[in-house]
Amino acid sequence: MDSIFFNGWENLFRTLIVGLLAYGVLVLFLRLSGNRTLSKMNAFDLIVTVALGSTLATILLSKDVALAEGALALGLLIFLQFAITWLSVRKRWVKRLVTGEPLMLLYRGEFLTKALRESRVTQDEVRAAIRSNGLGSVGEAHAVILETDGSLSVVKEGDSHTDSSLEGVRQSNR
Repeated sequence: MDSIFFNGWENLFRTLIVGLLAYGVLVLFLRLSGNRTLSKMNAFDLIVTVALGSTLATILLSKDVALAEGALALGLLIFLQFAITWLSVRKRWVKRLVTGEPLMLLYRGEFLTKALRESRVTQDEVRAAIRSNGLGSVGEAHAVILETDGSLSVVKEGDSHTDSSLEGVRQSNR
């Protein structure tokens, strides 16, 4: 029962030293891997971030994991994330596999009901995105897109004479 609150100074000292070193290793690896590792997250990035956090916690709290093993695990996760994002920039099929594609939910003032249903987004959420972009009506929106990070982008009617910003956006049949 004594070990519930205190396991001894040696355990505290180990946690302090390993925590400082593992944190330093993680920061160093993240800086070396570039800004993409810390960018706005899509589902893939979120999984890597959770895995990094879980690995750091294991390094800190498990006596069975040496700092070198933990640093290797952190480095491996960051390397895999770097490799996948490097490939996704060069191979479109990898990008689609990892991050998905943006999906058009509204086009020229008309809700695309099949896309809304497929993405589990309500018309009220689309209207909220339109309002948050300062538009007073659905008709003022040229398009609303569900981005791969889960955010909604609104393209205002008359913002451009071409649909170039909509290139690569998947359109579901109404």
